[in-house]
Amino acid sequence: MAYQQFANYYDRLMEDMPYADWLRFVGQCWERYGRPASIVDLGCGTGNLTIPLARDGFQVTGIDLSEDMLAVARSKSEGSSCTGGSNRGSVQWIQQDMVEWELPHAVDAVVSFCDCFNYLLEEDSLRSAFRSTYQGLTSGGLFVFDVHTPFQLQSYAKHQPFVLNEEDIAYLWTCQWDEEWCEIEHELAIFVKEDPQDRSSLNRYIRVDETHIQRAYPLDKIAGMLRQEGFAQVECFADFTWKPVEEETERAFFVAKK
Repeated sequence: MAYQQFANYYDRLMEDMPYADWLRFVGQCWERYGRPASIVDLGCGTGNLTIPLARDGFQVTGIDLSEDMLAVARSKSEGSSCTGGSNRGSVQWIQQDMVEWELPHAVDAVVSFCDCFNYLLEEDSLRSAFRSTYQGLTSGGLFVFDVHTPFQLQSYAKHQPFVLNEEDIAYLWTCQWDEEWCEIEHELAIFVKEDPQDRSSLNRYIRVDETHIQRAYPLDKIAGMLRQEGFAQVECFADFTWKPVEEETERAFFVAKK
């Protein structure tokens, strides 16, 4: 439910996210492990990675729990061609819980970026998501995803608060860190100009309050869960590179093969 109102402002607030780096990394995955034909984008949000993948010629299914986020994604995909040149890509949107997702047919690859799995706060939920993904992949299929590391969540807590102050939108973002559970609670107070075209100082701002909780799991535990669910090959890399993870890795990338 946290994304119900947030969906309307998500793209505006996330415009500086490294979408090009995610697409570059996943493109390198296809070079290393083979190019798939069909892909699930798990936790697709407003489709900022789903739509470019479809434009690149893939048959993509975007899955997200939030109908509000999917409504924005549908609107964006309807206004943008998902085919490029001789490529014949396609995109469809499905509202499902990533913990227990399923399609009528298996796909060649599943991707999930922007630390979606950090929002699963129970180990059983994480295991279930991995199990659903394994079952939804073809033999030899790839599962590629990223997670924030404990180091990164602690860094958020250390450097908070964060502030955005622009004419049409602003926020105050504070964090509370739970060392025992390796969880962080993000509190955001977002202020959005009611009429962005109105330049008068009397224009009102709408306040939207958001709470988001993330948990970081030890990377070796994540790798162990993947193997327990049946993935035969599990690799982990650091921060959009193919280098091994280190103590100060912020975002870990897993590539698991069925």
